[in-house]
Amino acid sequence: MTVPHADLAVRLRPRSHGDQIVGVVDGVLEVRVSAPPVDERANRALCRLIAKAAGMPASRVTIQRGARSREKLVRVEGLDRAALERRLGLGPAPRG
Repeated sequence: MTVPHADLAVRLRPRSHGDQIVGVVDGVLEVRVSAPPVDERANRALCRLIAKAAGMPASRVTIQRGARSREKLVRVEGLDRAALERRLGLGPAPRG
């Protein structure tokens, strides 16, 4: 049995005034972190922020591509795409 996962295209803005998931802009998830892009600090902050918003451990969030770029491909293990988007507040609101 395979573990579900979701890949997200992310545009990271390091050295921002705070850590926040801005939303989807031109099909890419815009994320801002206060950490500088030095010694992987901004990448670790990105993974922690996505993990916290998704309600899962940071060890489940990894950068698959673009570790040295602002444009990244981030993988979240344990959730499918729809579930991840709902947890991040990106998907449609639940009906009820």
